[in-house]
Amino acid sequence: MDEKKFLADQFEANRARLRAVAYRMLGSTSEVDDAVQETWLRLNRSDTQAVENLGGWLTTVVARICLDMLRSRKSRREEPMGPHVPEPVADDAHGRDAEMADSVGAALLVVLETLAPAERLAFVLHDMFAVPFEEIAPIVGRTPTAARQLASRARRRVQGTPPPDADFGRQKSIVDAFLKASREGDFEGLLAVLDPDVVVRADQAAQRLGSLAEIRGATAVAEFFKGRAQAAKPALVDGAPALAVIFGGQLRIVVRLTIRGERISAIDAVADAEQIGELNVTLLP
Repeated sequence: MDEKKFLADQFEANRARLRAVAYRMLGSTSEVDDAVQETWLRLNRSDTQAVENLGGWLTTVVARICLDMLRSRKSRREEPMGPHVPEPVADDAHGRDAEMADSVGAALLVVLETLAPAERLAFVLHDMFAVPFEEIAPIVGRTPTAARQLASRARRRVQGTPPPDADFGRQKSIVDAFLKASREGDFEGLLAVLDPDVVVRADQAAQRLGSLAEIRGATAVAEFFKGRAQAAKPALVDGAPALAVIFGGQLRIVVRLTIRGERISAIDAVADAEQIGELNVTLLP
């Protein structure tokens, strides 16, 4: 068989696995396509005659590419671009991308976004694709024992951080309803999602941007937020529901939301840049 055709056939046979690895690493369909394409290019540039397990070799290559992309993404976050948003997946002609997204779950993707690149790689490759730590270690530049520790640390965060899917969806719907009502100036809609005894508190930096130090009661809070939140986006802050206010391409205010039952019982606005820098903020679709 012609060598190029053989490699092309082997690559196609492994494409679904490569896309699955890349999606769990990157959470972005456009970046998945870039990573898989770069894997194909490297395959064509490499001498693979001595490779005994081409599938394993391809998995290692795509993992290295994804790790580099994640590290690049993390470094760009230092610029005023705001947090990375995990992309919703559009259904392709055969339903593969939507099916892949369903298998991961939005809540898990959000938590994976909070992991350091090396932690995410170790966890994804070992726990999701059964790659041995001896093969993961050289990818992250660690010993097998250190790679095992990376995966263990990531596993604890994955198991301990995400809310149950049903609760996550419920809280997200409350946040979305609050945002919609605020943007549209819907006073009654705001009252519907606010606890009667809701309290708003703002730090000094948020007060300088126009917030009051404290507001109590659903009526007063609804009046304050009516017509606002135009630059706010739903987010998770340290795993809890929140809003991220972004303008000028930069994260300016973090609004923590405490949800009890079906209503928001407390709202805390933080605009101090040093405090925001210590928070783990992930935008939601």
